[in-house]
Amino acid sequence: MALIIEKLLGVVMVLTRISAFFLVLPVFGWQSIPVRIKVAMTLLLTIFFSMLIELPSYGRQVSNIEAILLISNEAIYGLALGLVATLLFAAVKIGARIIEQQIGLNMAEILDPLTGETTQPLSSLMEMIFIILFLSANGHHLFLSIILRSYEVFPAGTIPTISILTDGIIKSSSAMLLAGLKLAAPILAAFLILMVILAVLARVVPEMNILFISLPMRVGLGFIMVIIFLPYFGSFINEFADLMGKLLPI
Repeated sequence: MALIIEKLLGVVMVLTRISAFFLVLPVFGWQSIPVRIKVAMTLLLTIFFSMLIELPSYGRQVSNIEAILLISNEAIYGLALGLVATLLFAAVKIGARIIEQQIGLNMAEILDPLTGETTQPLSSLMEMIFIILFLSANGHHLFLSIILRSYEVFPAGTIPTISILTDGIIKSSSAMLLAGLKLAAPILAAFLILMVILAVLARVVPEMNILFISLPMRVGLGFIMVIIFLPYFGSFINEFADLMGKLLPI
């Protein structure tokens, strides 16, 4: 009986880490995905990894307080892994927000059908395109390998190092801002050139209404630059995978 309880505790710890990881992870945490599918997927992955990894063996009866602490550690570690992946995913949205601010679309808001939150149209479009490219490149296999590697570094029942978790989250936040700025850099350079041209026109032709002319030029240039650089958007997937491997606390 004690052996059954010990194995059941190990399965619960695996379930806790996987559930916490997918709870905050993009794509799998969307409201548009039915709860039954999320629960079924989590249970199947729990059964799979429970058979794949070595469950903890204590050789004694674990008290209720120890069981709660062990499950809490698994939840914290799973949430940290999911948070790092979420921050890296947010780099696409950050870059799109910078582009929208330059174009003048930052006031436009739509309801995102995937998350149920209000967002800007361009950032929602770029995020969807990136996720489609990411999944088409077997990006979901990356998530499974992350879970497997996490059990190699921190087996079920071990206490994760808090310094490693916080360091990964802080570095992923910095990488999110840098990657978002890198995605928007070509369009920012184009708008800088446009501002110089408009400034020269304002000096050469003072009677010209620069504000009235600049608005359609900014929108047109912004969409043209997005269309030009959108085919190169898929190259960020490899960089994203490298960042995931370097910054995840595993």
